[in-house]
Amino acid sequence: MELNEYLNYLNSGKPVEGGGEVHQFMHIASQEALKITAQINSGYHEPAELRALFSKLIGKPVDESFTFFPPFYTDCGKNITVGKHVFLNMGCKFQDQGGIFIGDETLIGHNVVLATLNHAMEPEDRATMIPAPIHIGKRVWIGSNATVLPGVTIGDGAIVGAGAVVTKDVPGNTVVGGVPARVLRKIGKEDAR
Repeated sequence: MELNEYLNYLNSGKPVEGGGEVHQFMHIASQEALKITAQINSGYHEPAELRALFSKLIGKPVDESFTFFPPFYTDCGKNITVGKHVFLNMGCKFQDQGGIFIGDETLIGHNVVLATLNHAMEPEDRATMIPAPIHIGKRVWIGSNATVLPGVTIGDGAIVGAGAVVTKDVPGNTVVGGVPARVLRKIGKEDAR
């Protein structure tokens, strides 16, 4: 199996059977991600060097406006796409096999978890994984220690409160918070200070 075939399979949303060919490739692909994140997380790196390492990790260039503070963790890396002027704070953990798409001018706080894999519900099939992408719009702010679960879309301009667990789509220009996250209020022009 080649990387593109692997990513196409994951992006199709088909289940990944435990022990199957795709699952085995997943383990192989994770080794490169672990090596690159170890480089990212060891010692000091200038911002340009960090961008180069992150580009290597995701397999495509990031804009020079992209900024992140290590440590950063992922077990795949190759299914992450980031826009311009994106900022990732320290301690983020991205499980990106299902796909993570981050829009321009988005801010992601300390220790945010983005998880794109679920396990099958049936106990006898628990090793099977179901990938589902996370789409984060433009100008989104995700607070520290928030967790976003597989298949969630966060609309443009939304705010996810610190510690929230996002289990369903978030409308644009709203503030969500809590466990599970729920809409707390809409964001209006009076909030743009």
